[in-house]
Amino acid sequence: MPSLAQEKRLAILLEKANRLPRTPGVYLMKNARGDVIYVGKSRALKNRVSQYFQRISDHNEKTRRMVLSVHDFSYILTDTEMEALTLENSLIKHYAPKYNIRLKDDKNYPYIRISDDDFPTITMVRRRSADHARYYGPFSSAQTVWQLIGALQKIFGLARCKLRLNAGETNSRACIYKQMGSCTAPCDGSIDSTEYRRLFSQIHTLLHGNSVQLKRELETQMEQASESLEFERAAQIRDRLQLISRIWEKQKVVGAPGTEQDVFAYVSTETYTCVTVFYVRDGMLLDTEHQIFGAEQLFDEESAPQFLVSFYQNRQYVPSTILLDFSLSPQAQETLCACLEQMAQRRIHLYTPKRGKLRALCEMARQNAEESGRQYQMRAEKDNRALVRLASLLHLEVLPQRIESYDISNYGEEHVTAGMVVMNDGTFCKKEYRTFSIRTVTRDDYGAMQEALRRRFTHLVQGDKGFDTPPDLLLLDGGVGHVHAALAVLEEFNLHIPVFGMVKDAYHKTRVLTDGTNEINISQEQQVFVLLYRLQEEVHRFTITRMQQAKRRTVSHSTLERIAGIGPQKAKALLAHFGGLAGVKDADVTQLCHVKGITPLLAQRIFQTYHTDQTNDNRKK
Repeated sequence: MPSLAQEKRLAILLEKANRLPRTPGVYLMKNARGDVIYVGKSRALKNRVSQYFQRISDHNEKTRRMVLSVHDFSYILTDTEMEALTLENSLIKHYAPKYNIRLKDDKNYPYIRISDDDFPTITMVRRRSADHARYYGPFSSAQTVWQLIGALQKIFGLARCKLRLNAGETNSRACIYKQMGSCTAPCDGSIDSTEYRRLFSQIHTLLHGNSVQLKRELETQMEQASESLEFERAAQIRDRLQLISRIWEKQKVVGAPGTEQDVFAYVSTETYTCVTVFYVRDGMLLDTEHQIFGAEQLFDEESAPQFLVSFYQNRQYVPSTILLDFSLSPQAQETLCACLEQMAQRRIHLYTPKRGKLRALCEMARQNAEESGRQYQMRAEKDNRALVRLASLLHLEVLPQRIESYDISNYGEEHVTAGMVVMNDGTFCKKEYRTFSIRTVTRDDYGAMQEALRRRFTHLVQGDKGFDTPPDLLLLDGGVGHVHAALAVLEEFNLHIPVFGMVKDAYHKTRVLTDGTNEINISQEQQVFVLLYRLQEEVHRFTITRMQQAKRRTVSHSTLERIAGIGPQKAKALLAHFGGLAGVKDADVTQLCHVKGITPLLAQRIFQTYHTDQTNDNRKK
C-alpha cells in the first residue's frame, strides 16, 4: 500500500494527467532527482497516463514499483501514433530508462560475411562495413554462425585458409583438406575463379532460404554432366545434394519450403520477463534466441511495439512475416506494421494466429520462453542463496548485491592493466566492466591496485555516469598486501566498503578470503566456492584479455606507422575500421579507401606492404 505522502503525490499527478489532450504522443516519467525512469507512447495521452495514477492496486507489482517512483512527468505531442512509436524508441535509446526494456546492442550480433573477391571468402564478423561484401544475419550467437559456416564449407568444399588469391594466381601446393576431399583447392588451381564464384552463387541462394530452388538447379546440372559423360563432376554434384539434405536440412521443419518468419512469445513474472524468438527460414527453424529482462523492466502488450521496432532496428532486417503469440490492439498492430514496412521498404505480414500449425508454432515458442525463464529463476535463486551465505560468512551488514572484483595484469613495464568486473545479484554485468591503464607505477601490484581504486572512487564521488553506483563488497585478486592497499584508498575517500582478498591455492582456486587480519576458509562452502570461482576466473580472463589487446594495439600501431604517410591517427582509424591488424592485412585497396584519411595512394602503399611477399611467391611460379 502507498504511504500518505505517496497517495498525495499520486493525486497531484492524476490531476495533471487529466489535463492532457487526447492526442498521440510520448510521455516521460521522472523520479525525485528528475531522471527519466520510463518512456511510453499512446494514441490518447490523457487516457493512458491517467491510468497509471488511478487504482494503483490494479497494477502488477512491476508497474506499481515504477508508479510509486514517479514524482513528475513530461510529454511530447506527435501528429500520428506512428510518429509517437518512432519517437518513443529514440528517447528510450537516449535516456536508457530504468524501467524500459533495454535490448542488446546490434554491434554484439554476429553476421556471415561473404567477400566479393575473385575467390570469395566466408567469415563471421560483428560489424557490417560499407563495402561490396554481402552480409547475412544478424544471428543470435557466434556458435550458430560457425555451425552454418562449417556446414557450408562441407557442402561446397570451401577453402578454410586465409590465403588471398586473384584470378589466374595459384599457390605451390594445397593443404591437407584437399587430400581429405573436403576442399576444392583454389590455391593450387584445381578450381578457377569463375567456377569458385559459381559455388558462392549457390551459397547465396541457400542463405536466402531457397534450398528447393538450389536442389532443382543442382539436379539439372547433374543430369547435364551425366549426359556429357562427365561422371566425376556428376558424382560431385550428387554428393553436394546429399550433403544439403543431410546437413543443411537437419533443422526442425516447421513450415513449407520458402517460408520466412520470425515468431515472438514471452512470459512475464514479478521477477523476470523472457522473450523468445524463433527464426524460421526456408520452412526450417534455423535459430532461436532468448532475451531475459530483470524485475524492474516492464514488458507487456503496451510496450511490445516499441520492443519490436528497436529489435528490428538492431538487426537491420525484417522478414516478410512476423507471428505473435500475444495480441495487440488493432490500432497498435496497424501502427507497428506501418513502421516496420517503412523500415523494410516492402509489405510485412504481422498477426497473431488463432488456430492450426502456426498457432502451434507460437505455443511452442511460448513453452520455450517458459522453460528458459524457469532456468533463469533457478539460477537466480541459487545465486541468491550463495550471496546470503557469503554475507553470513563475512559478517556483512547488507546483502552484497553489487560486487566489484579487481585484478592486475602486466606484460613487462609497458602494459600494466587493472580490470574491474561487476556482479549484480550473482549475474555478471558486462556493460559495467571497466579497465584502467596504469600510468604511475610499474612492477608494483599494490601501487597499481591503489591507482585503479583511486580513479574508480574519484569517478564515484564526482557522480560520473557508469561509476555512480557504489559496491556493497570489494573482492581483490590478491592477499593481505592488496587488502591493506585498498583500505588506504577507501580511507582517503572516507568510504566504508567491505574489502576482502581472494587467496588462491596451488590450483589457482580461491579457498580463503582475507580482510587483512583474519582468514575465512570457504573450501567447504560449496555454493560460495562456486560463486567466487566464477568471479575469480572472470576477472582474470577480462583483465588479461584487455592487457593483451593493449599490447597488440601497440604492436599494430608501430607496424602501420612504419609505412610512409601513416601516423598515429591514421593507424588508429585503420585498426578501428577493420577491427585489428589482421583485418587491415586482409583488406583490398578499395576497402582501405573507405577509411577516413586514407587516399588511393596510401591505400596502394598499405596493400603492397602486406602483399609483397605473397605477390613475389606467385611470380616465382
